[in-house]
Amino acid sequence: MSKFKNDTKNKSERWLLVDTETTGLSQPIHAVEIAAQNMDGWEAVGEPFRYLIDVEAEIPSKVSRIHGYTKEILQRDGHPPTKVYQKLKKYADGAPVCSYNLKYDYDEVLLPEWGRLGLGEFLLPGFCLLKLTQRLIDPVAAGNHKLQTLRQFYRLPERGAHTALGDVETVIDLLDTVLRPLGSLVGLHSISDLKKFTEKTWFPTRIPFGKYRGRSFQDARQDGAIRSWIEWLAESDNERSRSMGLWYIEQLAQSEEKTEESQKFIINAIDSSRPSIKRGETRKGIVVFNDEKIKALKALVAAARERLADLEMILDRERAGVAKTQADLFLLLKEVYRLRDTLKLVINYRQKFIQSLLAEIELEPDDLKSQFADDKKKLDEDFDEAESLTENMSNLDDATQNEMKDLYRKLVKLYHPDRVNSDDAKSAAYTKLMSLIIDAKNRRDIDLMREIANDPAAFVAKHNLGKLQDYEENEVGSLKKLYESLQVKIFETISDTDELRSGEQFEIYKLASRRAGYIEEVASQYKAKIEVECQDLKALADKLSKEIGELQGEEAH
Repeated sequence: MSKFKNDTKNKSERWLLVDTETTGLSQPIHAVEIAAQNMDGWEAVGEPFRYLIDVEAEIPSKVSRIHGYTKEILQRDGHPPTKVYQKLKKYADGAPVCSYNLKYDYDEVLLPEWGRLGLGEFLLPGFCLLKLTQRLIDPVAAGNHKLQTLRQFYRLPERGAHTALGDVETVIDLLDTVLRPLGSLVGLHSISDLKKFTEKTWFPTRIPFGKYRGRSFQDARQDGAIRSWIEWLAESDNERSRSMGLWYIEQLAQSEEKTEESQKFIINAIDSSRPSIKRGETRKGIVVFNDEKIKALKALVAAARERLADLEMILDRERAGVAKTQADLFLLLKEVYRLRDTLKLVINYRQKFIQSLLAEIELEPDDLKSQFADDKKKLDEDFDEAESLTENMSNLDDATQNEMKDLYRKLVKLYHPDRVNSDDAKSAAYTKLMSLIIDAKNRRDIDLMREIANDPAAFVAKHNLGKLQDYEENEVGSLKKLYESLQVKIFETISDTDELRSGEQFEIYKLASRRAGYIEEVASQYKAKIEVECQDLKALADKLSKEIGELQGEEAH
């Protein structure tokens, strides 16, 4: 966490940074953990505030899986809500409440909870740090301002994701490393400045929806089609859409020189203008370039390529681990899965058979029998193929995984098509080669990766992919666009990794890697549930069989 002040000199600059973990998104929402930090301007003051709260309410399993708190944990370690909020009031000492999502934390969680407890609005709202972040980091790659995504992107310390105290600490890191330097560029120094700045009308530089989604509204200066679309938006019956269109038009009305002068080229990770930085060294935080230089941009592109390769390898390794765990589960459960799906097929067939007997559908019983036989054969073939694939799925050992990671980083850096993105003819071989590299990585084909890395030119010639040509981008605009596209891919990869890690399948994979026999435990639980389902399906299938027998005067098979 950033270095704390012991006290504050100016009480008017005081504000309270708050975060909550809750029972979910459905009302009534109860806070199960609350954390806070007194702030003086941009800096933290004193020790943080943090309590678990025993709300005596059930917590949905999917919510508990995110923050780790259960009703039993809160009964054991939590405190009565009223006492916690009384302590918060004393800790805040009248400072306004601010959070990374003020509308949720204050309006949807705290204020209703205080009302239910009869406490009233004893702390007033301040400004929203999410709005501050959206305005200062704009445009943001992939349009994503999620706190944990930004933490990873700016390489901030891990502070305990999805805990209230961890998120408070991460916001302070973000303030100290990223937002404060950017805020100083636009004259944000006092809490009054921050409040006014976040309350001003604002819309993202990149159009968030419609046919031009992802394009900068500034492109309307040269692109008449975007200009027409914005003007159409300004006449919309929808109030928000109309406000957005009018705001874009107002910004475009400013002189182009003023707009370009006010824009800053904000980047992450490496300040290559400093001669002291060694090759491969990175720095967290931001660097602002007012004078984009070819050398600096090339260093940024190289660093972004390296980082993207690292992130993609992490994502690939974890996806492979999840897939292997699911494959192990499938092999343990394949017979009960096959029985369940066969019963569903039988039920579907018998329902249609009854409909044909009653002339509700125009299909002959013999045709249905033939269709059932074909579908049953296809189901068996699919299961046999899945079994074969899962049995052949293998894990790479750590040494081979590290080798693949190094090979992929090297190949992406040298042969990514974006190296020649301004020349379609030159990019053909690069595009084909990169496609094979990615495919080899996804299939975990280390032998093919080695073959490509040992002699890429020979590999390209052998497979008639074209001809690799030495090419280096030397145009500022193209390099800047290239760097921004790499940042988008970095953000998307981080987001994909976060999404993977939030799922139940990933949780099973992680626990299975730590506990011997865990897969067998999970398989046993799944099997018990599926067997109950199969009993119900079997009962329905038998009932339909009896009905068919009654209609035909004989028992169906």
